Amino acid sequence: MELRACVSDDDYEAWRRVRIAVVPGERCDTVAELRAQDSPTRLLVLASIDATVVGSGVADRSETAGGGFAAPRVLPEHRRRGVGTALLTMLADHVVALGLPELRAMVEDPRSLGFAEHLGFTEVDRQVEQVRVVGDEASPSPLPAGVDVLTLDHHPSLWASSYERFGREVLADFAVFEPLEIDADQWSTSWAGDPMYLALYDGEVIGCAGLHVDTDRPERAENALTAVRRDWRGRGIASHLKRRTLVWAAEHGLREVYTWTQAGNTSMLRLNEHLGYERGTTSITVARPLPL
Repeated sequence: MELRACVSDDDYEAWRRVRIAVVPGERCDTVAELRAQDSPTRLLVLASIDATVVGSGVADRSETAGGGFAAPRVLPEHRRRGVGTALLTMLADHVVALGLPELRAMVEDPRSLGFAEHLGFTEVDRQVEQVRVVGDEASPSPLPAGVDVLTLDHHPSLWASSYERFGREVLADFAVFEPLEIDADQWSTSWAGDPMYLALYDGEVIGCAGLHVDTDRPERAENALTAVRRDWRGRGIASHLKRRTLVWAAEHGLREVYTWTQAGNTSMLRLNEHLGYERGTTSITVARPLPL
């Protein structure tokens, strides 16, 4: 067995192939998007046996405070050969080297949960998948007076400039077990969708919703961040923006849209249900102290 860090575009594409095979129901970033997320704290690795890639993994600082995360993945036909343990050990060592005291991971099936529990991980949080079939979509209801909606592609500077007044607030309100730690660079490079609808009042962003179209399965997309500033909540803005994304999906031939919502975010879970989303998989966040 050989473990090595991803360096070339071919390495990144091999990493993607494993990710897509192991997690077929979720969009995978393109090679360019993975490259854009490169940082000194981020490690992407490949596992090979006899020069054949059999697994991959990623480790970095967690987006939630106080720890790092790891995601080892092994192709089904190569499991139970020690590949997952070897990957997890390498990724955990990387998080230790970052000076972080805790390791987090996400599991979605009983076997993966059992593997994690055997290694001392315990559940700390959950996320719920919600899936929406795209059909003949109704136009969204009217917005409050003075609120306009535009798309980010026509006003690209708005997203970065919205971080201080809008981004910090909506990130602080995520229903997660530890506060999110997302800086301005992360906000600018990986939190906006395409399309991304922005609600503005008096020139300031007060709400957003968008889509990340799956480049490998272009008939489906994942919802990008849907959020509304605190002083504008309860006035139909989130529903309006999300309905716009569904209309866009219908007009562009998409058949399915899905989203992940924190189990504690009951208001968003209810909104999605009201809009016709149905519950799918539950993802369990597990954590344990470091070192392993």
